[in-house]
Amino acid sequence: MPSTQINHSDPRVIRTRQLIVEAFDHLLHKRDFHSITVSDISKQATINRATFYAHFTDKYALIDRFLSSTFMDFVYRRVDPNAEFSEETMKNLVISLCEYHEASNKRCMKNYDTVASLVEKNVKNQLEDFILQLMVKDCTDTDQETLEIAANMLTWSIYGTTYRWNLKRKPVLPEDFAVKILPILKGYIE
Repeated sequence: MPSTQINHSDPRVIRTRQLIVEAFDHLLHKRDFHSITVSDISKQATINRATFYAHFTDKYALIDRFLSSTFMDFVYRRVDPNAEFSEETMKNLVISLCEYHEASNKRCMKNYDTVASLVEKNVKNQLEDFILQLMVKDCTDTDQETLEIAANMLTWSIYGTTYRWNLKRKPVLPEDFAVKILPILKGYIE
C-alpha cells in the first residue's frame, strides 16, 4: 500500500516511479495487461515488490495513472481552458479524444479495449469537469443542473464515439471524424 511518508518531490522517489512506469510501458508492448503481474513489473524495473507497493496500490492503480494522467495533456494541446464553448471547441475536443485513444492504443498494443475500460471512468470524469467549466463560463443564462446534465451527455457522446472510432481502426482522420459528428453535437451548444 502506498505510504503516506513518501516524499513525492524527492528525486529518488520520482526516478523510482519513472522506472516503474517505464517497465510497465515496456511490458504492455509485449503482453496483455491481465497477464502482467506486479512481480513482472518489479523485475523489469529492477525494484522489489515492496517498493512497487510503496508507489502504487496495485497494477490497476498503475494503469489508471499510466493512461489517464496524460489524458488532459491531449485536451490542452487542442483546447485552451479559457476557450469559448463553441463548435470549434467541440471539434477540437473530438480530435483530442481521437488522438488520446490512438496514442493509448499504441502504448497498449495488446488489447487496448480491455485496458481502456479500466481508465474510462477517470477519463470521463476529467472530460466532464473540463466541459462543465467551459459551459459554466459561457452559458450564464442556464442553471447549474442543466449544465451538468448537458456536460455529462456531451462527455459520454464524445468519449463513446471516439472510442468506437478507435476500435474501428480509424476509418477516417480525426479532423474528418470531428467534422462528421459535429452536426450531432451542435445541440449542446445552443
